[in-house]
Amino acid sequence: MSKKLLLKMAAAAILLVLIAVAILFVEGGGWCLTLSNRDTGKIYACYRMSEGDVFSIGFVHSVNKSPVIDYYKIHDKKIYVIQTKYYDFGAGVQTEVEKGQTLSYGDDGSMIVSGFNKEMDNLVYCIGMVSDHTLQIGDKKIGLRALCGRGTLVRFSYGFHPIKLLLTGGI
Repeated sequence: MSKKLLLKMAAAAILLVLIAVAILFVEGGGWCLTLSNRDTGKIYACYRMSEGDVFSIGFVHSVNKSPVIDYYKIHDKKIYVIQTKYYDFGAGVQTEVEKGQTLSYGDDGSMIVSGFNKEMDNLVYCIGMVSDHTLQIGDKKIGLRALCGRGTLVRFSYGFHPIKLLLTGGI
């Protein structure tokens, strides 16, 4: 094969890679919520999300044995906690509404505290040993024990990861 032909093939390959990366940028495809091991950095999954998208993490409270659901929103390319929903009081459950927050009641008897709007630059959950933690993005629910393992400290972060998105499939 001639040197000229090899150069043309290399140029074509580089062009294809650049086009693929450009498509990811244009489509916003690489912005995702990444779940990783807090201690090792191992990536468990990367889920495509955009500005304004909301996700939640639900679990059963270890003391009062009732559901708790924390809601988060992507804003300014960061994760913000926006509200929490719970059904009973127990250790670590909010008992007072702070300035700027509101308490409302759901039709199912839940208590919903809104108005946190606090950036979570180090969002970590310890995945339940007794009951599962569930990540919900839109209609999709993901059991975190099966994905990450019981007792694992899982960090949730938001960023642009084109290679991670391609490797993990994303949504």
